[in-house]
Amino acid sequence: MTSPLSRAGSRLVSLLPSRADLAGMGRSPRRDLLAGLTVAVVALPLALGFGVSSGLGAGAGLATAVVAGALAALFGGSDLQVSGPTGAMTVVLVPIVGRYGASGVLTVGLMAGLMLVALAALRAGKYMRYVPAPVVEGFTLGIACVIGLQQVPNALGVPKPGGDRVLVVAWRALEAFVRHPNWTALLCALAVAAVMLAGARWRPTVPFSIVAVLAATVVVQAAGLKGARPIGDLPAGLPSPSLGFLHPGALGSLLAPAVAVAALAALESLLSASVADGMTVGRRHDPDRELFGQGLANIAAPLFGGVPATGAIARTAVNVRTGAGSRLAALAHAAVLAVIVFAAAPLVSRIPLAALAGVLLATAVRMVEVGSLRAMARATRSDAAILALTALATLALDLVYAVVIGLLVAGALALRAVARQARLDQVPLDRGDHSAEEHALLAEHIVAYRLDGPLFFAAAHRFLLELTEVADVRVVILRMSRVSTVDATGALVLKDAVEKLNRRGIAVLASGIRAGQRRVLDSVGVLGLLHREGGEYATTPEAIGAAHRLLAKEGVVGPAGPVLPSHGIAHLRNS
Repeated sequence: MTSPLSRAGSRLVSLLPSRADLAGMGRSPRRDLLAGLTVAVVALPLALGFGVSSGLGAGAGLATAVVAGALAALFGGSDLQVSGPTGAMTVVLVPIVGRYGASGVLTVGLMAGLMLVALAALRAGKYMRYVPAPVVEGFTLGIACVIGLQQVPNALGVPKPGGDRVLVVAWRALEAFVRHPNWTALLCALAVAAVMLAGARWRPTVPFSIVAVLAATVVVQAAGLKGARPIGDLPAGLPSPSLGFLHPGALGSLLAPAVAVAALAALESLLSASVADGMTVGRRHDPDRELFGQGLANIAAPLFGGVPATGAIARTAVNVRTGAGSRLAALAHAAVLAVIVFAAAPLVSRIPLAALAGVLLATAVRMVEVGSLRAMARATRSDAAILALTALATLALDLVYAVVIGLLVAGALALRAVARQARLDQVPLDRGDHSAEEHALLAEHIVAYRLDGPLFFAAAHRFLLELTEVADVRVVILRMSRVSTVDATGALVLKDAVEKLNRRGIAVLASGIRAGQRRVLDSVGVLGLLHREGGEYATTPEAIGAAHRLLAKEGVVGPAGPVLPSHGIAHLRNS
């Protein structure tokens, strides 16, 4: 018998890169390196923009893309996933920066990384498959709206107003723009966004984001336009790793934000990996390894001043579309960004903030899949309601709260739909060997009901009402072969109904109880009650025969028909 320590060690080894992962990087290195270069070109403005939007600066975004991108590529569970700073994570980080400062964000990232590693060790990745599609679509729509609203101050060229809610900040920025218009910044942002959106339709494989940003930077610098503020100085390289930001006394207050960051990192990373699987043939990611890789990435990124990272759906999609076949592509993307950090920081520092705002505005627009939203809205009213509620909660509240609310509403609606499938139908008695007159007399004193579907807490009380309203008969037969599941509530409600019928002098017989349902029925006393006051039979004909004998014993009908086999005989009432 293996010890817990040995099992933990084996589990850790299973989460580490395998020989097959490393061998895969040598199959088509040229194609992977080209894909990595393309992704790096796309990721550069996004990393800068999300770093600025998070409140920690463009340098933090680049550090995240390099450090977290490399570690997640090496240790993650997907061969094609590209990780780094994302818009969804930025939405969560902004209020954390406002309340706890930069050191609080770095601490939260470290704590979230440890939580992700723990989730991987607990094999929690598989539960991602239970998130309904309307929740995912609503979550994505809400994130797109929040990202777009976050860019309003930089796109309008005004200082970022104070406020915790993105709608309030955007409105105050608009008021500031009306008082003091900055047309240079606005035109720069709109031009970059327009080039990206039009270029994506014309040549999807060309990285128009970098083209648009370079063009905007050249025009602003050449014309000497003062309205478009640049990013500003960037560190020429990565800082030395340090835990100087960590203050043990603040860990308790940062626990809730860390849980939110970890939950979002897990959700977005596993969603992105699933998207990558869907874009390829025969590729399947390991969800637990993906959580492990993201955990290590988020543990390391704060040491270099980086923000929390997740798998990035847009960059992962570019990676797949440009022909990536292994982890080498994502590693190459991180390496190219590292070269830019060390060699081109002075040039990058001149990029206008409005140009980055334009990149993120276009990214927000492209996140919204109109076809998917239309299909989801047309599917069912429940799906449309879940989508709309999740999107509104994302916009008005918190991303993690939004997902929790969406899951709760989806679960409640699913339970209601399942409960509606449960039915209690009166069915005619099988005539068997009885004559027409005898059958008519039996039907007058015996009623049979078929229970169909789940007998559980969301539907059981309806059975109680229908059963206890049975007319004045002598025997009720419950046909239970079609009961799909029984929980404790359903069993208790069934027992209550049987007891109420017994008190009225009505015997209750049951047939077709499945072996897997006997335990819960026996635990609350249903089987004992049936055996003492009525009967339990394998088939409905056996139950009808027993009811016939019971009525004959009471003098209601003539002598019973053929004697049943001994295994079909149960204890009858008063026998």
